[in-house]
This record gives sequence, structure tokens and C-alpha cells, in this order.
Amino acid sequence: MTPKRAQEIRTAFTSFFGERDHAVLPSASLIPRDPTVLFTVAGMVPFKPYFLGEEAAPHRRAVTVQKCVRAGGKHNDLDEIGRTRRHLTFFEMLGNFSFGDYFKEEAIGWAWEFVTEGLGFDPDRLWITVHLSDDEAAEIWRDAAGVAPDRIQRMDEDNYWRMADTGPCGPCSEIFFDKGPEFGGDGGPAHGGDERFLEFWNLVFMQFDQQPDGLVPLPKPSIDTGAGLERILTLIQGVESVFDIDEMAELVGEASAVTGVKLGAADHSDLTLRILAEHARTMTFLISDGVFPSNEDRGYVLRRIMRRAIRRAYLLGVTEVVTPKLVDKVVDIMGHDYPDIAANRSFVRDVVAREEEGFRSTLAQGSQILDDAIDHLGEGEALSGDLAFLLHDTYGFPFEVTEETAREQDVAVDRAGFDQLMEGQRSRAREDFDARHATSADVSAYFALVSEHGPTEFTGRDFDTAEAVVLAVTDDGIILDRTPFYAEAGGQVGDTGTITSPTGSARITDTTYVVPELHLHHATEIDGEISVGQTVIAAINADRRAAIRRNHTATHLLHWALKEVLGDHVKQQGSLVADDRLRFDFTHFEAVGADQIDKIERLANADILDNPPTRNYETSMAEATEAGAIAFFGDKYGERVRVLEAGPHSIELCGGTHVRALGDIGPVKIVSEGSIGANIRRIEAVTGTRPVEMLTEQERVVAQTAERLGVPAEQLLAGADKRMAEIKSLRAELAELRQAASSDQSAVLAQQAVDGVVVALVEGVDRGQLRDLAIATRDRPDVAAVVLGAAPEGGGAALVAAATADCDLHAGELIAEAAATIGGGGGRDAKLAIAGGRDPSRLEEALSQVRVAAGIGS
Repeated sequence: MTPKRAQEIRTAFTSFFGERDHAVLPSASLIPRDPTVLFTVAGMVPFKPYFLGEEAAPHRRAVTVQKCVRAGGKHNDLDEIGRTRRHLTFFEMLGNFSFGDYFKEEAIGWAWEFVTEGLGFDPDRLWITVHLSDDEAAEIWRDAAGVAPDRIQRMDEDNYWRMADTGPCGPCSEIFFDKGPEFGGDGGPAHGGDERFLEFWNLVFMQFDQQPDGLVPLPKPSIDTGAGLERILTLIQGVESVFDIDEMAELVGEASAVTGVKLGAADHSDLTLRILAEHARTMTFLISDGVFPSNEDRGYVLRRIMRRAIRRAYLLGVTEVVTPKLVDKVVDIMGHDYPDIAANRSFVRDVVAREEEGFRSTLAQGSQILDDAIDHLGEGEALSGDLAFLLHDTYGFPFEVTEETAREQDVAVDRAGFDQLMEGQRSRAREDFDARHATSADVSAYFALVSEHGPTEFTGRDFDTAEAVVLAVTDDGIILDRTPFYAEAGGQVGDTGTITSPTGSARITDTTYVVPELHLHHATEIDGEISVGQTVIAAINADRRAAIRRNHTATHLLHWALKEVLGDHVKQQGSLVADDRLRFDFTHFEAVGADQIDKIERLANADILDNPPTRNYETSMAEATEAGAIAFFGDKYGERVRVLEAGPHSIELCGGTHVRALGDIGPVKIVSEGSIGANIRRIEAVTGTRPVEMLTEQERVVAQTAERLGVPAEQLLAGADKRMAEIKSLRAELAELRQAASSDQSAVLAQQAVDGVVVALVEGVDRGQLRDLAIATRDRPDVAAVVLGAAPEGGGAALVAAATADCDLHAGELIAEAAATIGGGGGRDAKLAIAGGRDPSRLEEALSQVRVAAGIGS
């Protein structure tokens, strides 16, 4: 039976290639390992290291249905969503891959077989394109697949694929479907109408390595297939738009139900329903994969998508929160094929609900400001960058939402002005990954070492020292064939120690991966000589490693305890495991309270006191997943993974080093908790002897404090409360005395008034007292304005100007010039202005300027 629905085609595709010895792999995360793209934008992205030769592929062949997002950077279709028949931010790409195994003949044969027999496409309505130079592919299509020669067309750049300016590349071949003459002119894909001939299958033949000086054949040519599921569904289901295919149509129906607006009621409301349906998938999958609404990078793109949908619903007059119901529908429809979104349903609902509620609270006010500004623009006038920035910074309007709103009314927005203001606001520098991990040596030389000698053998789980052979000595450090040194990964810092040869020794200050699977020992000091081929003794700093192990295993316990206390929505977002502390970043919506911190510590320490053994072992990814192991953020996982079982509650994937029993950790103490971004919190903690050292220090402080208060340590709180009450009473008494003194002094100052204006230098007052004295003097009979200057204790100069309600003099203007004279600036208020400066020596000069400004001096 020919598959017709999305779920059936996913299964048919993976089954077809699975039967042909392809490893059937789940979709990779939408957060890619590749730093050159914001999201996973194509099926081949998770396999890029295999195509580049950076890592050995665990399978010769693979097949996936990969979830993809194109909504930022180079790949950005967001503005087209809902307006065209094809554009989506979230889509699924069917892909079969060969990593140096089969090539053109098999790829073409299987593609034709699946498309014509598996999917039931009429061969007479299919066209093939190949590159101008690819005679081999054209012959295979003609002779092996049986495609008529007049349906095989040759094209140039449209049929050549490049990963980048250099690197793997090669010709590609595409399959097109002829939708019929009612959609445009004939002539095939090369010459006919774009709407008539729809490309839905692309075979990339990666057979060359583009070098700066020319093409070099790859030793193992590979296959990368990309077929858009949604496009295939439009053809199989005979619909004109991706919004009419089965799963999307259900989502459009749900959008209609939650907004109360029927499809077909009006063009603008139909556009909103399509946007809500499409963005529902994107937000659900992104949040489930660990992206959270924020003002940075991926989080900003997600926030923009969500707010675009929320705003559209708001403009329809919908007053209820709609996104959680849309998330539910996405999970109901697609959760069978993507179990992660089903498992994370409640968490995703919480995130979207909070974001929508927060945005709706400012949407009305911001929309009114924007609409008013547009209404007052002259013909052809653009909306200012200042206003766009205000809406972004104060009302949470992404620039693109402002731009889209303006565009709907044929108004442009000053993007350059907005960008300038945004740039001025940015204070945190972003360090590029390559800059942080750059080495001076040619990376290709390191890949050659891996190819010749294999990856570094890591012996550090069982041994602190190892006998090893030196493979390379560079400006960056030393490469060994085996090592006990752990290379920085998964949040755990690299080891330090020594490497000793018969002719010299080196102090190792860090260990990193210079390329995947190859340890680089950073040597800052080499005494004597260490040469390639020598046998050396590599020894880590064992005490430092022991502390790191304690902190690393404690990180896993805290992760479990955080979930127990705060909820299953807690997910790791980053970590640092060093010898002196641990840091753990996680998703949560609000500050963690003191009582919650106590519970988290008690849970972790209870497991530590029970002292169960840990179990750190290697297994298959499938078995680890079945056992319930949680993957840590940022780690890279192949088919073989390491699992840490830290007591009865925590089981996670982790390649780091750990204690052998939980009791080895010692007590764990959380020392800080705070926000590091929208919906992201951070805790820092210490283990081992550090909590005891902290307790000792705190006891010393308590004892000293008690001694100074003159009470026993156990009565410290009562003693402190007593002293605070005494201080409060004394402060009240002092305030009364100051008020009386101020009243007396204000009477004296009032007598100095000239034409109702007092200008005077006073001594022995602080800034607060100066303000109070100025107000008290102003409120005296026959005084209209007062300017007082002083040199408060602690340095600097101060000016205070005060004017009565019916006075014509402006307080801020009276001291404007004077404030500059004392080297500072101050307030602009008409009735009470305060200024500060650095130079008290010029106070008399400044007050003379005030007299001139008030018209009572020369």
C-alpha cells in the first residue's frame, strides 16, 4: 500500500534503507555541534565531521528523518512563513548517507526505486537534473534507472554542492515532479516554470576536496541525500500548500479552534492561522531540544518566532493564552515519531505559557505606541531607529516584529539607527570558539597523526601515571600515544602534571583536544629536551584530579536533586568542573529559594552519606537510553557511550572522571545561586574539605562578632538584635537633633537672603543634610530660592538648589554652570536640583556664578 500520510512516509523511508543495511538513526538535536550554523539546517549537518574526515564514522551507511530549522543567519525563511506555499521554519529532511561506502550507482538506483515504487510517483512525470560535467550520473539515470534521455537535463551551479569555499564538494543530481501545464510552461526544470517543476529529492555526490589551488579527488567519495518531507507530502496528497498536508492541516485547525476564527474568514486571519500552526511546531521542538526564549543567539530567534505568533493572535482579539494548546496539538500529532517532545510536554507548555503571559502584559502598551507613531508619520517618512529600540528594549518587541507591523502599513523602519543603538548597548564581548581553542600548528598535521597512530589512548580512569611514546612536540605542546591526562571536555577542566623523558621534563599546565580524539599536553616549561620517539613517564597532579573527581560526581548528584526539588523541567545548560569548585547552569524560571537550596543539599548529602559505589561503564547509546541515562548539554555522543550511575538516583551519560563511591565526595555545599540569563540559573558549590574550611572560617567570624558585641556566641542573634534596636533609637534621636539644628541654621541662612534668594557655603554637613537644610531654608518666610554649597566628608563637592512653587527661578538652571565649575554635573529639576563634583576648592567661585545667574551678584 502506497504511503500517503506523514507518519507512513517516515516509516516507509527508514524501513526501505534500513533493509539495505543502513543504520536507522534518530534525528539529531536542533542544536548543532557545528559552530558555523545556528540550528541544524539540513540532514547532513550532524554528519559533517564524518564527511570532513575529522571523525571516524561509526556506520558505513545511515538513514535519518532529521528535524531542521531555518530561521536565522544565512538560512532565514521566517518573513515568508504563511505568505507562500512552501516556506517553513521547521521542516523534516529525509536522508540516506554513505560514508565512503556506496556511491552514485547505488544512490541513484535506490532513489529511483523508492520514489517510483515506494512512494508511487508516476515515472512519466519525473525529471532529472545533473551537473554539466557529470556524464557518469547521466548514464546511470539513463541506463540503470531507465529514465528517458530527454527527461535528463544538465545544469551548472544549481547542480554543484559545496560545503564551503574549501573542503568536500561535488556535483549533485535532483529529482523534479511535473505538476502539469496549468502551473506554467513546459521545458523541464532547466527551462520551464518554477511552480510547474518542483524539486523534492537531491543526491549530493561528495567526491572532491576543494583546495585553495584546485580540486583533489577524495579517497572515499560519499553520498548525502536530502529530500523534503513536506514537499513530498504536497505532491502525494495532491495539495497546493504545505499548510494543507495532513499534519499541518490539523495544526491549522487547532489554531482556528483556539482563536475562534474560522479558516477562510479573511486573508489576514488566514495568514495568522498559518503562522500559529507553523510556529507551534518550531517552538515545541526548539524548546524540547533545550533552546529557551532570551535576547541572545538561538534564544533570540525562538523569542522572535514566539512573539510573532503571539502578536498575530493578539491582533485577532484573542485574549486567552493560546500557545500551550498549540504545543499539546503538536505533541499529539508528532509525539509518536519524536518521543522527546512527548516526554517534555509539560516543560514546553510551561515555557511557552510564561513567555506568552509576559509578552501579553506589555504588548498592548507597546502596540499603541507603535500604532500612534505610524499614524503621525509624514508621507514617505520612515519609523525612527530610536522608537524601534525603545520598543525592543522596554516593551520586548523584536525589531522584526516592529518591522513586520510597519510593513503591513507600507512604512519603512530605520534599521541602521536601531543597529547603532543596539551596538552601543552591548557590553559583553563574545569570544569566538576558534579563538579560544586556536593552536599555531597546522591542524591537518594533527589529523595525520590520528590517521597514522590512531586516537590517544586514555588511561587516566585507572592510573595516575603512564609510560608513553612521544608522537609530536610543537609550539602548542606535546602529543603522546597514550596518557593519563584528561583533556578538557564536558565541563571538566584538563589535567595538569609532568611529562618526563631521559633527557628532559615538562610542566603541563592544561590538556585539551587539539583535534577530536587527540590529546594535546600544553607545556609551558621544558627543562632539557623531549624528542619525538622517546619513551616518557606522564604523571598527573593526583591531588588536583581527586578534587576534580569529587566535584564532577557531585555535579551529577546536584542535577538529580535540582530535578527532584524544582521539577523535571530542569535541564543542564552548561557546567564547569574544576578542582576548587563546581558550577552548574540549568533551566528554571525564578530564583531558587533558601528552603529549596536546603532541600537540594540534603538530598545530595543523604546519598553521599549512604556511600553507595558508583558505576562508570561503556555501552551502546541504545542501551544507555533504555536504562534512562540523561545526556549532558554540550557533550558529543557516538554509538558507544560512557554511563555514570552515581548512587541509586542519578544515571547520566558522561565521559569524565569520577569517584569510586559517593562517600569519597565528602559534604557538598551550595555557595551561590543566581540568574545568568532569561530562564537560566546558575549554582556554584564546593565539596571535600572546602565546606569544612568554610565552616571553620564562619565559626571564627561568629566568635569574633560575638566578642565585639559582648555576648556569648550562642546568643549572637539576640545580641545583634539588641544592638540594632539601640542604633535605631540613637538614629531617631540624632534625626530629631539634626532637624532642630537644621531649623536653627535655616533661620540664620534666611536672614542672608537678597531679594528672596539665599546663596551660601555651609560646613559640617553631609549630602543628605545639605539637601534637608536647603529645603528648610526655602520654606522660611520671605525666601523664594536657595542654593547651598558644601564639601562633605569623604571628598568632593556638593550643590543643592531649591525654589518655591511660585518662584520664577529654575533650580536646575541656577546651578548648571556652577556644577561644571566644581568638575561635575547634576539635576535639571525646576524646583529641587542636586549636583556633585570633584573639586571643592572652587566652591566659592561656583557660588559666585550662582549669584550672577540669580541676578543678585555681578
